[in-house]
Amino acid sequence: MRRITVPLLIIAAMASTACGDSTLRSASVGPDGAPAAADTAVRPPAGATPVLQGTLPDIDGKQQQLAAYLGKVVLVVNTASRCGYTPQFDGLQALYKDHGGEGFIVLGFPSNDFKQELADDAQVKEFCSLDYGVTFPMFSRSAVTGASANTLFAALAKQPAGVGSAPDWNFTKYLLDRRGVPVARYAASVPPDDPALVGTLRALLRQPA
Repeated sequence: MRRITVPLLIIAAMASTACGDSTLRSASVGPDGAPAAADTAVRPPAGATPVLQGTLPDIDGKQQQLAAYLGKVVLVVNTASRCGYTPQFDGLQALYKDHGGEGFIVLGFPSNDFKQELADDAQVKEFCSLDYGVTFPMFSRSAVTGASANTLFAALAKQPAGVGSAPDWNFTKYLLDRRGVPVARYAASVPPDDPALVGTLRALLRQPA
């Protein structure tokens, strides 16, 4: 169930009215989750580099150019079908539905690195579609940690602290700007509707490529 944030919106609206401005603005949230000024740009840390390079097979086995997602704000997530965090698929789908038309996309990467994924891609696809109505792109099962990690997660593991490092559990989330550069990493326990995550996402959507 998604969080109800109406009280926060009401408070923000009151504050805006008190300042004589009738326009409600969403405050930016930095990669560390701390609130930032409304017009503060979210930027990757020094040393962060683009990671959307090369090709990887999608859930149907078709090779997909990762560069096709450049120009969008991207949330990369390693997923599993038998994890305590699996219900986060609902939140990921809702986030994609809410912001997909604004240039946002979720990329799901099933993995059995933590021994909680189904046996093959066909089972994963059926599970995600029937149980959670997933419509965002899902990729083929692959390793996301260690020497066998797929090329995207290998690149993410090399990024600076705070935006990179390999997943330590299923549903670790990496938020990329429109250039494909990581700007934030969220632990598995952080739900897709977390205010810091959503605030940073919205700030990135306001920024040009």
